[in-house]
Amino acid sequence: MANHLLEWMPSLIRRTIRFVLPAHCSICGFLLTDDPTPHFCAGCWSAIALMPAARCSRCDRPFLSAIATAYSPNHVCHTCVQRPPSYTRAWTLYPYTTPLRDAICLFKYRGKVSLASPLATLMIERLPLLDRVSVIMPVPLHSERLRQREFNQSLLLADQIGRVLGVPVSYTNLIRTTPSPAQTSLSRKSRLKNLRGAFAVRYPDVIRKQRVLLIDDVFTTGTTVNECAKSLRKAGSSDVLVLTLGRTLDLDLVPDRIHAQPQSHFEPFGV
Repeated sequence: MANHLLEWMPSLIRRTIRFVLPAHCSICGFLLTDDPTPHFCAGCWSAIALMPAARCSRCDRPFLSAIATAYSPNHVCHTCVQRPPSYTRAWTLYPYTTPLRDAICLFKYRGKVSLASPLATLMIERLPLLDRVSVIMPVPLHSERLRQREFNQSLLLADQIGRVLGVPVSYTNLIRTTPSPAQTSLSRKSRLKNLRGAFAVRYPDVIRKQRVLLIDDVFTTGTTVNECAKSLRKAGSSDVLVLTLGRTLDLDLVPDRIHAQPQSHFEPFGV
């Protein structure tokens, strides 16, 4: 009886709080009751899509057709062949589409840190096989941006992943040395120029020959994580692995069922 009551307690508490302080789903607008994820009903949260199965074995970029990996599971995309990234391997877990996009924007730009745990859980549920990771590092923010936002969203995700993997999280060694405009507002060429030399390692001896797992929230062109990896490798690290929660996709790679979903009325601030 006691165990049964304990199982029902979180749901009962949520129902009580939302009865006193009503809240609505950011996607469909329905009134939330005992839905476990803040700002989202269970139905909308469960609509978060998975990445296409056929992807580059280096940068994890989806291929247009599953045939690309049918006979060559370790197939590498043309971009990685022409310009191999500084990181050893990247995994991107979900398409950056509604409702995940809305959740990340609420978390990142509106300060809804209550979403850190459910977003980290999404990553933990689909963790790839990570062999012998020595240290986890979040992609850093410049001190000016950190003062404005008051938290580093990548660090909040990395902290929970580190606890699950039993791997230490280092958040002061890799730093961003120069402030710059938000990457989301720039072209790929401008992104490269914007981030060149923007990261540094304060204590190279600490990561020498260490295998690093780099954590970020969204993979767009990969410029940010690649520049971080470049700095880590120059400082003497071993492999640099990259794990990101969401990835922007070309429209022809987004499943039709996502196009058919109702879009939220939420306009992300600062994207």
